[in-house]
Amino acid sequence: MPKFDYVRAGSVGEAVDLLNDPAYSSQPLAGGTDVLVYLHHQKQLYNRLVDISLLPELKILEREGDVIILGAGVTFTAVIESEILQAATPFLVEACRAVGGPQIRNMGTIGGNVVNAAACADSLPVLVCLDAVAHLRGPDGERQLPVSELVVKPNRTELNAGELLTHFTFDAPPPGVKTAFIKVGRRKAQAISRLTMAAMGRLKAGGIVDLVRITPGAATPQTVRFTQAEQLLLGHSPTDENLKAVARQVTDTMIEITGRRWSTEYKEPVIAVLAERALRRVFGD
Repeated sequence: MPKFDYVRAGSVGEAVDLLNDPAYSSQPLAGGTDVLVYLHHQKQLYNRLVDISLLPELKILEREGDVIILGAGVTFTAVIESEILQAATPFLVEACRAVGGPQIRNMGTIGGNVVNAAACADSLPVLVCLDAVAHLRGPDGERQLPVSELVVKPNRTELNAGELLTHFTFDAPPPGVKTAFIKVGRRKAQAISRLTMAAMGRLKAGGIVDLVRITPGAATPQTVRFTQAEQLLLGHSPTDENLKAVARQVTDTMIEITGRRWSTEYKEPVIAVLAERALRRVFGD
């Protein structure tokens, strides 16, 4: 393992200052589950780790009215155990429960999962489905960016040099909304996602869909809501015929974005099944 310097930040402001110290090429260290892999297997791009793992500002998890504030340093285990998130966003809890094993979930953080920007990041499609906003702090101050725009492709984000993700905010789903998260991997446990599907929705009186969001993960370079598919269902009943039409549109949208690649033969039928299955969970009894 290559050698590097280490320093622990005492506040978010100090962390930003340390990350922007021109004497070093610095990398923030939260859970460290990705950093350790990179140190072993990839070219070292930094010579100092800035430890942000103990900063209380990054571990906030609270609800203010209809808005949920989720710190970037909150671990997957903390998400799973949160009564706030269990009640408001059960599919985020499901997604975090699908991450790695207990050791990874105890150390890994929701912010690290996003800024690492792996195509298989399990929390990413749920946060995009929630229209979550990322709050960033850098040497020029604070700014906000939708999570769907923060991660632009695998391993690529819109984070500026020396900028730190501090927390996410999103509106708690309104009453009556149901959610679903489904993951497909090569095995049942501790598997990297081949495809995931996050969905949420609500029926109004008469069984008509008045809210629906569909967000596949690991399907396209940029994780986004599939709004064309959503529009097919909005204002209609979730009949078998309509759900199958939506599933076909999800497949068509994926291929429109990615083109036909070596993995399309596998993903084309699977993503349709995931979409239909997730929507049946959302709109079923």
